[in-house]
Amino acid sequence: MRKFMVLLLGMLCAALSLNADAAKAKQEGVANLYANITAIEPLIEGFTTTTGVKGLYTRVSTAKYIATVLTEHAAGKLQADLLQGPLPVLEILKDKGVLTPYKSPSAIGYPEWATKDDTIVQFAIEYVAPIYNKELVKAADVPKRYEDLTDKKWKNKIVMPDPASHATTISWLVGLKEAKIFASDEAWMAFVKGLAANKPMFVKSFSPTPAPVESGEKLIAICMPKYIITKAPAPLAWANVGPILGSPRGIAIAANAPHPNAARLMMDYWLSKESMNLLANKVGEYVLAPGVFPKIEGIEKAKVIPIRELSDEEIKQWGETFKKIFY
Repeated sequence: MRKFMVLLLGMLCAALSLNADAAKAKQEGVANLYANITAIEPLIEGFTTTTGVKGLYTRVSTAKYIATVLTEHAAGKLQADLLQGPLPVLEILKDKGVLTPYKSPSAIGYPEWATKDDTIVQFAIEYVAPIYNKELVKAADVPKRYEDLTDKKWKNKIVMPDPASHATTISWLVGLKEAKIFASDEAWMAFVKGLAANKPMFVKSFSPTPAPVESGEKLIAICMPKYIITKAPAPLAWANVGPILGSPRGIAIAANAPHPNAARLMMDYWLSKESMNLLANKVGEYVLAPGVFPKIEGIEKAKVIPIRELSDEEIKQWGETFKKIFY
């Protein structure tokens, strides 16, 4: 009963917060989001429709994110009210004074580790798992564990982001080691070398990985299951090879937001169950709102683990190591 009352009180506070911000936010008229996540137009439209405040979305690539925001901030010309990006990027911006604290009532029920920071809320995990062409791969051949990706039958049949240069893929490979997915570091290295021996095709990022699998040029992609939704009706499915690892996605309010009330209102909406349902079911993201999962068969039973983001120096060092192995 006590837990129910706390949850009920939280929901009431969330409603009051939304109502309190709404009047001032409508006077401001606009909330501008800088984001590295893609395909979030349904959320921006949902925010505009639900609140009556116009939502704007500016896509900023991860590679240019810090430089873009810091340059605008230093010049006093940062147009963003909210900033969404990988956790390490937002942590750097927080240290530089670009972000301001805000505890959204909409985050009630999220994992404790995702909301412990007073400024940055982690709302999703950029999850990575093998996807395959379900019309061309027999059910009996679908990989059941990570080690199965080293089977010689997959030689020249795999596509993945370049492990020598793609930061998220480098972090994912190292994450498999640090999360103890394999029995030992030696077993992990055997997996890495076995994957390399299958001569995967390399692309620049996750975005191009589904296309060769859709066409049948390749059969398996080291990819993100969200493409099963965004590429529908392509014949894609995901292989449950064990715990899924991924990088946390965060969001925060800019310290000198041009529209501070609209910023808080958008943050509340972004973290709401309505918004997270859109992110899960329209974009395919693995979100942290309680009870919300993308409509991907079996994904609600998966164990999803947030991984540590590597430093730039670690990315460089591991990239050089993987280059020697994969090339």
